[in-house]
Amino acid sequence: MEPFLGTWRLVDTQNFDNYMRELGVDFATRQVGNVTKPTTIIRLDGDNVILQTKSTYRNTEVIFQLDKPFNEHTIDNRNCKTVVSLEGEKLVQLQKWDGKQTILTREIKDEKLILTLTLNDVVSVHTYERETI
Repeated sequence: MEPFLGTWRLVDTQNFDNYMRELGVDFATRQVGNVTKPTTIIRLDGDNVILQTKSTYRNTEVIFQLDKPFNEHTIDNRNCKTVVSLEGEKLVQLQKWDGKQTILTREIKDEKLILTLTLNDVVSVHTYERETI
């Protein structure tokens, strides 16, 4: 988990509107999502991983333990059964709801956090840079 810990600022997004459309997100919310540049904070508290997302639109916090399923209420109002696992050097988050599923994969490449969101055949890639104090 160590490489993922820290504060990350979104610097680039690809194909996010199509991903949100595939999720069933309404037009107005997609417009906000397309211009929002959230900051993600990942930290540990004992065995718990705390993943916070902060933006001018909405703030969220998810607390979980690796490989243990938990209930997640997403920023776009889905109620998911979620599990997050460390698979090699990737942090893989699987969300399941209403017979559907999406995979959020986080990995570190060239000192950047790359978040790949996959739903059906739609893929969106978000690039974050580490904030320094």
